[in-house]
Amino acid sequence: MTTATAQLATGTWAIDPVHSSVGFSVRHLMVSKVRGQFENFSGAITVAEDGTPSVRAEIAVDSVDTRNEQRDAHIKSADFFDVERYPVATFTSTAVRADGDRYVVDGDFTLKGVTKTISLDLEFNGVNPGMGHGEVAGFEASVVVNRKDFGIDIDMPLETGGAVVGDKVTITLEIEAVKQV
Repeated sequence: MTTATAQLATGTWAIDPVHSSVGFSVRHLMVSKVRGQFENFSGAITVAEDGTPSVRAEIAVDSVDTRNEQRDAHIKSADFFDVERYPVATFTSTAVRADGDRYVVDGDFTLKGVTKTISLDLEFNGVNPGMGHGEVAGFEASVVVNRKDFGIDIDMPLETGGAVVGDKVTITLEIEAVKQV
């Protein structure tokens, strides 16, 4: 991530939840997608003296919002996230590598007590001096995961074939991080 980290000053960049989002989409009834987001999350990007970045983030999975209270309650249940036992999902990077004009951030993602290695496709949007509160950096990232890999294996088959909820879930991050002093 040489080009990007050349623009990112050494130190810690805290994720600004007011100007960031963590969302997801999953196939519903085989014909459309349900989208949702998490209202509570935090994290930081740390750039070492040698320019090597690392990322650590947490998502409060009980803050899920799909704009439907009944569905949200079901998603929070043991059928899906089991928020009583597993209230937080985490991501810790293990490597960052260039891939053309984009980057790939490899790391360990833990959801519902299961940890798997995932690779986020990342676009670095640059650095801005900010509006009096310090430098700001922007990133967009996404990854597709299989919910069953994380123990979310509820089957809700349709009579006509397929399932109510698809297996593939696209997670989308839009992150603004503020340089900490």
